Amino acid sequence: MATIKPQNAKGTRDFGPIESARRNHIFETIKKKFQSHGFMPLETPAVENLNVLTGKYGEEGDKLLFRVLNSGDFLKKVKPEDLQEKNLGAVSSKMCERGLRYDLTIPFARYVCANLNDLALPFKRYQIQPVWRADRPQKGRYREFYQCDGDIIGTESLLSEVSLVEVYHDVFKDLKIDGVEIVINNRKILQGIASVLGVSDKLTDMTIAIDKLDKIGAEKVGEELLNRGFNEDQVSRLSTLLTLEGNSDEKLAKIKDFLGEDEIGKLGLEELEFVLSNVRELGIENLVFDPTLARGLDYYTGCIFEVKLVDGSMGSIGGGGRYDDLTSMFGQKEKLSGVGISFGAERIYDVMLDRGLFEDISASVDYMIINMDDNDQKEYLQIARKFRSEGHSIEIYPTSAKMKKQMTYANKRGVKNVIFYGEAEKEKGVLQIKDMLSGEQTEISK
Repeated sequence: MATIKPQNAKGTRDFGPIESARRNHIFETIKKKFQSHGFMPLETPAVENLNVLTGKYGEEGDKLLFRVLNSGDFLKKVKPEDLQEKNLGAVSSKMCERGLRYDLTIPFARYVCANLNDLALPFKRYQIQPVWRADRPQKGRYREFYQCDGDIIGTESLLSEVSLVEVYHDVFKDLKIDGVEIVINNRKILQGIASVLGVSDKLTDMTIAIDKLDKIGAEKVGEELLNRGFNEDQVSRLSTLLTLEGNSDEKLAKIKDFLGEDEIGKLGLEELEFVLSNVRELGIENLVFDPTLARGLDYYTGCIFEVKLVDGSMGSIGGGGRYDDLTSMFGQKEKLSGVGISFGAERIYDVMLDRGLFEDISASVDYMIINMDDNDQKEYLQIARKFRSEGHSIEIYPTSAKMKKQMTYANKRGVKNVIFYGEAEKEKGVLQIKDMLSGEQTEISK
């Protein structure tokens, strides 16, 4: 039998005990903040029908979907001529009816539509599960990664946006990640810009191009817009907006002048100013307006968010927005407005690791009982049970091995304290406890 190299699939990672403890710290911090705002937990399947996923993420997103081959004879529906002509579109649709979820928002919308009669609206949920994207792996970008989402559906109130910004701010504060900037824009403002430029029919083309601004720069964005049918004057006027300088209020003033009396644009400005002003009232100062924020996903209709590090050391570590008509894609006649945000857990982990923010997080155990004599195992079990009832983690070394071997294990395991219970301790009715860091030993009553 050939030897198989124990290697991960490209773009995926293992997480050992220490890494898992650190990740759980991130997840628990996010959960607590969502729960404090009244969000409830939800889980959905890893695999969704492709007709649920496709057409929801735009042209670029559909290319990154992982498709799952049909079970059994997956070629039985494929025409031979399609295979010979390499008609990938026709072949793929016949061979694959399911795919791995690309994000958590679309499965959430499907769940809401399927269970609408049983839900109390507005419905607020948080969800922490893995998603998959057939992207090119690089630092901070993986093919399998966890998303931590929170959504509010069933209300148009902009207090929802304010609440989600507050969650963002408080999570990063509790994780001690400094230099975080929560960027906000509104798709209606982008619609208004497209209207003023006379390219309302090219809104998607415009947002897809603008969304690449940080990666390729204003000049390349301009070239892409020209290739997408924009004329020189439209590109020039748009480029002026993409290079605005100043604080949020100064940029807002310039965008107001540009939009003039455009109705949809004015509505977007009103929504954005409501969120900005109310967030400031809460003492949150790191919410900033950026008219170049586009988030090129087709389903966003109102406020959109992206979380960045001011020092630029990592790409986006969070994002989201309002999606007023998402549930209609699943046959829901009643219009359900929703808004949600997502935390990029993998990137947050890498940032915290780079900054040394995991020093107090470990997979260590509080106590380990040194096994002095296998005949005393019943007493060791009673001691361990008592410590666990007091809220401590504790384990018993399984055999009465040499002391050096047991202490070596305790060091590798990261045990904080070891417990000795030998003949001398039995006579005195005590436990001898050694602090593995300081070496100090103390006695306590058994």
